[in-house]
Amino acid sequence: MKSAAAHTIHTMISWLLKAVWIAGTILVLLALQPLLQSGAIIDPYWFRILLLMGINVTLAVSLNLINGFCGQFSIAHAGFMAVGAYTSSYFTLHALYTPVRNLSFAQQATWMIGALLVGAVTAGIAGFIVGIPSLRLRGDYLAIATLGFGEIIRVAILNIEEVGGASGLSDIPPLSSFFWIWLIALMTIALSRNLLVSSHGRAVLAVREDEIAAEALGVPTTKYKVIVFAFSSALAGMAGVLAAHLDLSIYPSSFTFLRSIEIIVMVILGGLGSTTGAVLGAALVTLLPEGLRYVPAFTVRGYVVEMQAWRMVIYSLLLIVLMLTRPRGLLGGMEWSWHGLSRIGGRWFRGRPSDRNLPPEEQGEGDLL
Repeated sequence: MKSAAAHTIHTMISWLLKAVWIAGTILVLLALQPLLQSGAIIDPYWFRILLLMGINVTLAVSLNLINGFCGQFSIAHAGFMAVGAYTSSYFTLHALYTPVRNLSFAQQATWMIGALLVGAVTAGIAGFIVGIPSLRLRGDYLAIATLGFGEIIRVAILNIEEVGGASGLSDIPPLSSFFWIWLIALMTIALSRNLLVSSHGRAVLAVREDEIAAEALGVPTTKYKVIVFAFSSALAGMAGVLAAHLDLSIYPSSFTFLRSIEIIVMVILGGLGSTTGAVLGAALVTLLPEGLRYVPAFTVRGYVVEMQAWRMVIYSLLLIVLMLTRPRGLLGGMEWSWHGLSRIGGRWFRGRPSDRNLPPEEQGEGDLL
């Protein structure tokens, strides 16, 4: 009886702490938005880079669910991003008649949530439809199939005049903001981490490690692959919603397979199967090309080397060097965790010995720190 009561109290405290964390995160984002938007902390150029990085974090972490945790290989993420972007933009363009500047924060939030739901649902349905036939394939065949489906989505949009065809859609209401972009990014990270430690997450990891063995143990592998694929597609659709309502115009050329390759680079660079690595990869791929703009020109044997002209070449070379030196990505399969942080703190402040000198049961497994 006492144990049941203690368990109930523990559950209530756990849910209360989660609610406090969520409320605190929302308040911090709301407080940061006017400070960052005003240019008091960073200039508008880097503020926009910060917004793009948030969208890329959502894309990379969501793709990591398929390519990292589930062990499949999809090249259709840009296609699902396009589905979310176009459907939500069509919705807000034809349903929202009042200028956004005349709406209260609550009204803007209602329209933004509506647009996110439209984009997520339509992209999730598209992912489900694509996943049912394609996820019965494996390896290179799956990659080619998803690449084909991604291009089918883009070409279909290109030929639908109701959504602008080749001219795209413009005058999209400016509903995206720092608050919404980073709220969705943090939500995506939290969902990914929670999935990983759940019983369903362990089933997904079993599919990645050995699909035949997982089937022999009774894991419905195709079911889990389709569900993860649809869920990841829905998150990509939400990223498309945020990008469309940030740029205020979208074109089919923005969602080619090269965009999918860019997202794959983020995931592989950070480390397949690592949520922390996907975040780090998204940050590097977003910041590195822009940071190289600020490297000053220098002279080699009388020849002036302008970094502005060579920045993309240097960016590509840096990516190659990183992959040669870290073939499993920057983090491999490791994760950042509070437990790992406390271990580092213990070693620094209390002189705690390294994990190598601890018994196996006291060593952290899979932690970055």
